Amino acid sequence: MIRFTSGGESHGSRLVCILEGLPAGVKVSSDFVNGELKRRQGGYGRGGRMKIESDTVEILSGVRFGETIGSPVTLSVVNRDWANWSERMSAEGQEFGERVTNARPGHADLTGAAKFARRDVRDILERSSARETTMRVAAGALCKLFLQMCGVKISSKVLTVGGVSGDDEIKSRIDEAKSRGDTVGGIFEVNVKGVPAGLGSHIQWDRKLDAKFAAAFMSIQAVKAVELGDGFANASKFGSQVHDEIFLRDGKIFRETNRAGGFEGGMSNGEDLIIRAAMKPIPTLMTPLKTVDIATRQPTTASKERSDTCAIWAAAVVGEAMAAIVTADAFVEKFGGDALCDTLANLQIYRTRLAEDFGL
Repeated sequence: MIRFTSGGESHGSRLVCILEGLPAGVKVSSDFVNGELKRRQGGYGRGGRMKIESDTVEILSGVRFGETIGSPVTLSVVNRDWANWSERMSAEGQEFGERVTNARPGHADLTGAAKFARRDVRDILERSSARETTMRVAAGALCKLFLQMCGVKISSKVLTVGGVSGDDEIKSRIDEAKSRGDTVGGIFEVNVKGVPAGLGSHIQWDRKLDAKFAAAFMSIQAVKAVELGDGFANASKFGSQVHDEIFLRDGKIFRETNRAGGFEGGMSNGEDLIIRAAMKPIPTLMTPLKTVDIATRQPTTASKERSDTCAIWAAAVVGEAMAAIVTADAFVEKFGGDALCDTLANLQIYRTRLAEDFGL
């Protein structure tokens, strides 16, 4: 129901996305979108690119006088660094600049070059770059504005970096990695509050809400594991220690725990949705790893692109955006999505029925 597609390369002229399916009548603020984009660029351990770019969105379609009108919303963000790359990334003309042929281990470089029959790895790395997530955050920001009107709030936090927690330890870990020309990953958590029970479905595999969240988070660059609730910890416990017991007080059903992370049977159960993701260290190292040159077939070291030492805080913001997109889609699927007034009216009827019939 809600979908988005994006285009653009890391050092191309701009990034764009088209977001389709938002109900007409959602109040849109470019200032809010820009604030989300700024959050994506923050965090300890970011690289030099963040000093060049100051992402600002331009709304090209789908919004009139500050409200969505039901048609696809087109968003654009200009890459300021394009001025330094216009010849190397030109859409027309002759090839300019040296080819990148020493693919980085852990990146899309080698497999992408083989898949698309490209002799210059730059044709792959420009799109597989996490710069692409700029437009996820922009699209997610609009979905957040819609969800706010539905009573939903999304937040995130970084839990660990490089296996340690606490601000001082985390900063020391990042500093250590940077001094070695290395990188470090971490774990972040996203919380979605205010979602009613019953979004998603147990009926078919591709309608399960938890599966959609897992897929969305796994699509984020460098994310290698996703956990819903206490998923990994629950696997080593007895069922009596895992399942969230159901209680009744003053006619209302409630749970004292949320080990399921708000998901049961492929549906939301009315508790906060809790999603955690593990991000591996970024594969661009200033002390490069061993690789093979795809042109000469000789051993060499991996290419060095301007990069971050740690981007876990940015990943958490991207996680919020993906959570917003998935949640907004579930709302539109359940409550309709042509006009916001109808969506909110249907949502209120549903909340009332849940409260009266089930105490939820």
